[in-house]
Amino acid sequence: MLGIPGPGRVAAGAANFYDAAVRGGLADLRRMPAALIDHGRLRSLYRYLPVEQAAPRETSGPVLLVPPLAAPAFCFDLRRGCSLAEHLLLEGRETYIVDYGEIEFSDRTLGLEHWFDSVIPESIRATSADAGDRPVHLIGWSLGGIFALLTHAGDAGLPVASVALIGTPFDFSRVPMIAPLRPIAAVTRGQGITQLYRALGGAPAPLVRGGYQLLGIDKYLMKPWTIASNLDDRDLLAQIEAVNHFMSRMHAYPGRTFGQLYHRFFRTNDLAQGTLGLTGRTIDLAEVTAPTLAIAGLGDGIAPVAACHHVAELIPNAAFVQLETAPGGHLGVLTGRAARRTTWRFLDKLLDR
Repeated sequence: MLGIPGPGRVAAGAANFYDAAVRGGLADLRRMPAALIDHGRLRSLYRYLPVEQAAPRETSGPVLLVPPLAAPAFCFDLRRGCSLAEHLLLEGRETYIVDYGEIEFSDRTLGLEHWFDSVIPESIRATSADAGDRPVHLIGWSLGGIFALLTHAGDAGLPVASVALIGTPFDFSRVPMIAPLRPIAAVTRGQGITQLYRALGGAPAPLVRGGYQLLGIDKYLMKPWTIASNLDDRDLLAQIEAVNHFMSRMHAYPGRTFGQLYHRFFRTNDLAQGTLGLTGRTIDLAEVTAPTLAIAGLGDGIAPVAACHHVAELIPNAAFVQLETAPGGHLGVLTGRAARRTTWRFLDKLLDR
């Protein structure tokens, strides 16, 4: 049974409620300043500007942040204090990010080939060139990790120093909420879903947002209780506010890309075998040679630990493979409050190594 809160907690809760309701919110949502250095179709590459209070260091090379599709690129810059981009800059690292921007109906014919052959390779090359032709450290979250690793596997000539994967699944049969549906999809061959995304030109942003909420339904349903019982915890309330802002900015998936993701990843689980067939070629993860770090969230319902760590079986030729776990759900493992002392520290060690 919960005890009656003391005067200090009541006063803190009242102040937090006032700031949230009247003064515009609790979270500092200012983005870290960045400059556009390269662009193309669904590709805007930014270099974050150095911060004055950065720790002096001899950087090990530029870092390129690779977001997933549908999620806004500020997943890496959620809020001040819980921003991976801010952390990297304070560590004195040269940090870049690729932003895909808004997906339009006119982009519906674009497939995964556009990201593997154009968006990510060109971003890597431009980052390397801007940083003095040095190899690039890739950090990808969720599908962004798949983009990063498969791009490296598909082109040995790209200047890649290392690849870090955060919440990135490679075996979808190990995702508890998806596994029971795969036999149905196998029987129907995905026909119902195929007709739907073709008619819509992709997966609209509201549908994407609903999917994320469904996969984290327990936390979504418990959110009102969490807020009500922690009104005095300003940092927690700021984090919830920032996550709500993030969820409200979800993007759409292009039609053909969504179809490939559904059929290749979800229905036939191709990645679990280490290969991905694209138009005119097949990418084999056995071609990965860069050091690879895979971090899985202990509370991640979208990308459970087993689904993420399966990657170690698929990249036998990597310089080394390091598997780690950290607290948090799918977004929390990247940029939750515990990520400051877990996920980000694993990344620091990889970059320093």
